[in-house]
Amino acid sequence: MRVVLAEDSAILREGLVRLVELRGHRVVAAVGDGEQLVAAVGAELPDVVVTDVRMPPGHTDEGLRAALECRRRRRGLPVVVFSQYVEHRVARDLIGESAAGVGYLLKDRVADSREFLDAVERVAAGGTALDPEVVAQLVRRGRDALAELTPRELEVLAAMAEGLSNAAIATRLVIGERAVEKHVAGIFTTLDLPPSAQENRRVVAVLRYLRRG
Repeated sequence: MRVVLAEDSAILREGLVRLVELRGHRVVAAVGDGEQLVAAVGAELPDVVVTDVRMPPGHTDEGLRAALECRRRRRGLPVVVFSQYVEHRVARDLIGESAAGVGYLLKDRVADSREFLDAVERVAAGGTALDPEVVAQLVRRGRDALAELTPRELEVLAAMAEGLSNAAIATRLVIGERAVEKHVAGIFTTLDLPPSAQENRRVVAVLRYLRRG
């Protein structure tokens, strides 16, 4: 199996290289930032990518964005990301419409070399490897988020589920259209639905509402 690794900590990067190679796989590139990751994937055509989420220069989500760019260029490229914490937006962006060939592990798991390598191999084969804590928090967040909506926001969301426009919702609830827009924005914020070119936030919000319970 050909592997590209991306981790800005040289010590951890060298440790990961050693772990992977002891398992009998080949690390074709080990890089320290997202830009190098994209270049390495284009040059080496690996079977799987393993990357940290937070990398230089901003140490926010550079590793994730690089991984998503790699998957955009090579559709279905298996990717395993690891992070210190469960980051809900990271999980959502990474999984997208399908969890096939996707792994999201917490860094604590990397300490268990067998579990880590099993996860990488499973993802490389087209499977999924999501840390149990990631799954638990995503499920919990999905349930709790709807409960955090205000009564008025729930009314607006219910009307959205009926297919009403903001103007129609304003008429039904006898409030201004700008107030409806404010409530809709509040719904998106509470449900953690930032602007996206890949999905219609209104539709996603309605689907979550219909699946509640």
